[in-house]
Amino acid sequence: MLIARLIAEQDRLETRLDAASAALDAAGMPVAAAAMLDFCGDVLQISLPHGDLRHVTNILAEHFGESDMLVADHDIEIPRLFVSDMDSTMIGQECIDELADYAGLKERVSEITERAMRGELDFESALRERVALLEGLGEPAIDRCLAERIRPVAGARTLVQTLKNHGCRTVLVTGGFHHFADRVAEQLGFERTVGNRLAVSGGHLTGKLAGPVSDASTKLATLENERSALGEGARVLATGDGANDIPMIEAADYGIAYRAKPKARDAANGRIVSENLTSILSLLGIPRENWIE
Repeated sequence: MLIARLIAEQDRLETRLDAASAALDAAGMPVAAAAMLDFCGDVLQISLPHGDLRHVTNILAEHFGESDMLVADHDIEIPRLFVSDMDSTMIGQECIDELADYAGLKERVSEITERAMRGELDFESALRERVALLEGLGEPAIDRCLAERIRPVAGARTLVQTLKNHGCRTVLVTGGFHHFADRVAEQLGFERTVGNRLAVSGGHLTGKLAGPVSDASTKLATLENERSALGEGARVLATGDGANDIPMIEAADYGIAYRAKPKARDAANGRIVSENLTSILSLLGIPRENWIE
């Protein structure tokens, strides 16, 4: 069984559904039922007795356009664990790029960040290269950056707080830095934070990291360890946007790519193309009146 949910525009909805159903049938994946979720009026649910997750996703995207979507091989339920990336997922910025601007190096650092997030560069090497460029920057620049530049994505706090209110454990795991992530996690309501640590000496960044690197393998290990602690059958939601999020996205029951780079989007069984993260709550079937604003 496959369950596909998407936030569909009402304009020409029936026509697009008919076309998508025909395409799915031609691909050997007939639609068993299709209807709007009563309690989430803009969410269309399509049920199929069998099929390939990625093929179904591609066909629906072709006929419904760029829509917020989730496809699962079971009845979709509220997860018991939520693990999320931070930069360009829970917040709208890449912290290291913004911090580099205070050293006059944003353009240079941003180029490396973009290539790393696309999977074109080794993550750890790219991280160490960017951190090295920040050597000598005063630690107060981090507080300035947080106050002046770092902002949560629309709906981020509502997503975290609502999931927590439904008994879901929330973990922020980032290839970024605790200097930023600890405060972002506190602001949004995450219960645990995992990330890298910038080395500081005499009030200035040394250009090095303190401790082990938090990378794609760290994100995956964090998800697996947290899931094991919850016991068998615990559904897991993971969100991210870059190549280093792919392992945890693939390991989650609901791996959702948020406005993601192509490799991360293609690895996910869910995608958010709009800006507001509360779309995830709609796709999970949580009525708006139960959201924690």
